[in-house]
Amino acid sequence: QPLILPARPTSILRVAGMGVLTAIVSSVDAVTSRYFGCDAILLAVLAYVAVRAWRWLGQDLIGPHAETPKVTVEINEEEQARELTGKRKFDYASEWGKSKTTIPCWDPSTMDFLGEMPATSADDVRKMVARARVAQKKWAESSFAQRRQLLRTIQRYILENSDAIATVACRESGKTVIDAMVGEITVTLEKLRWTTVYGEQYLLPEYRDSGLMNMHKTSRVEWVPVGVVGAIVPWNYPFHNVFNPTIAALFSGNAIIIKVSEFAAWSTKYYGRVLQACLAAVGAPTDLVQFAVGFSETGSALVAEADKVIFVGSVGVGKKVMEAASKTLTPVILELGGKDPFIVCDDADPKELAQLVVRGAYQNMGQNCAGPERFIVYDKVYDTFCESVSALVKTMRQGPPLSDEYVDCGACVHPPSLENYQRFVDDAVKKGARVLAGGKRNKEFPQGQFFEPTVLADVTEDMLIAKEETFGPILSIFRVKNNSDAEAIRIANNCSFALSSCAHSADQPRAARICAQLEAGMSSVNDVEGTTYLSQSLPFGGFKDSGFGRFAGPEGLRGLCHERSIVQNRAAFLKPSIPRAIAYPANGKGPAFCAALNQVLYGCSLLSRARGVVDIISASMPVAGKP
Repeated sequence: QPLILPARPTSILRVAGMGVLTAIVSSVDAVTSRYFGCDAILLAVLAYVAVRAWRWLGQDLIGPHAETPKVTVEINEEEQARELTGKRKFDYASEWGKSKTTIPCWDPSTMDFLGEMPATSADDVRKMVARARVAQKKWAESSFAQRRQLLRTIQRYILENSDAIATVACRESGKTVIDAMVGEITVTLEKLRWTTVYGEQYLLPEYRDSGLMNMHKTSRVEWVPVGVVGAIVPWNYPFHNVFNPTIAALFSGNAIIIKVSEFAAWSTKYYGRVLQACLAAVGAPTDLVQFAVGFSETGSALVAEADKVIFVGSVGVGKKVMEAASKTLTPVILELGGKDPFIVCDDADPKELAQLVVRGAYQNMGQNCAGPERFIVYDKVYDTFCESVSALVKTMRQGPPLSDEYVDCGACVHPPSLENYQRFVDDAVKKGARVLAGGKRNKEFPQGQFFEPTVLADVTEDMLIAKEETFGPILSIFRVKNNSDAEAIRIANNCSFALSSCAHSADQPRAARICAQLEAGMSSVNDVEGTTYLSQSLPFGGFKDSGFGRFAGPEGLRGLCHERSIVQNRAAFLKPSIPRAIAYPANGKGPAFCAALNQVLYGCSLLSRARGVVDIISASMPVAGKP
């Protein structure tokens, strides 16, 4: 005869519970079928869809913030002309650094002088923060419908004025129009789209399990705006670096003061007018967004005054920001660059990858936080990869980007970096690397800040360019001996940065396995790493020397808020009470009562919980001579 084991008490309870639940559902289903003509599940789905539709669409379609205003901003010749005439040329060597109170501005591709801007003093920063605090208190009470209206207004302006926005970005940074359209405008529009559609759900109170001791209460987390966000941003993307933190700060209910690089100050005049006009169009306080332009003193003042700091820049300056923030215990988000690996396996086709490789390496002349710098290529395809990539790079045209639609590569923003690029190339060649293309400043444009798109082969891990962030137009190729995945992963992880990464293989699961072993905050399987940034639902950031904290995605919005935990009785008539056994003064039954309560709530078996019930009754009995 087969051995029949008795059912465990927990199994019996589970079956009984399912029976009760089935009976309840059947009863509800009968009622809904009789009165609404549909079953309970369908009715519940329809009700859920209706609530969601009203929450996400209804307020935006018929509420007071349904309209998307059209904004018009005055624009001058410097901000819209493709070529400027009659401008004197700026001489960086003799003119830079002469004054601490003014900032000279120029076009790095033509050296056309664009004038000066006054540097924001520490006292000015304090006054800006004071105004921002007043504006933020009002904005914190705004509805999500109004915040979405603001983002839609910005989005509409961008779409209707993309040519002017791109022209200003190109004149400020020397990038090509294509680089501006993709790297400045497209990613900003995607952030606006994601935040408008999904942002509210990640900032609403989040209800969580209350635990057994608090089963009579609800438990939730609320996301409270930090107040005034201070963003210190670099010069590589003058438009997106401004609008990226602004979108997140405003939607999460904050004000923001943006300290731009002294090498990207000129464009804030136009972009500032755009933001002011969009804020005014939806009835938002215009002091919610303000710009600080200046040198290190300006940044230090902002770190000292802001409620949270976002810093994007170098490791060295990031450490100083963190040190300064520690004096006021101001939380910081640090994005300190990377040296991203691009792994090409032995079964990949280098000829098919060539366009992707070159676009990844020379987008914005390689001046990208998350962009491939180390191309780690397996032995089997190494020579073909070098030939295919260098041949394509040699066909690329370089020059002032606004005067020629056929320019592939623009200028570089930061004059000292040009000398650093040459230092990297010279060191690599001295240690055995080969220059397959470029390798020096472009002599065809002596007045512009141009470094030729460069390809270095046979780069090894002892070279400077293998260790330090390049942040420029140099494509470095490393050889993976014996076509070993383990060796490719070792080379990739032998780096102090850990921002982004990618791996390419004809076998996609293989590429995914490699990516899973790379030390990086982001990774892309069979695509260039920058594609992770096109998914604005994902957090952006890294670890190791690449910093910590995240922007973009739910983490980016919530990162600009304080978390507030709240418990509340499920019904108003429920009142807190202290059992007599643990009330003051002690009656001697407290320890026994607590032990019994733990057994009732957390006992490992039905029997132990039943014993706990008996013990808790015993511990609750009156004690002679005690109140």
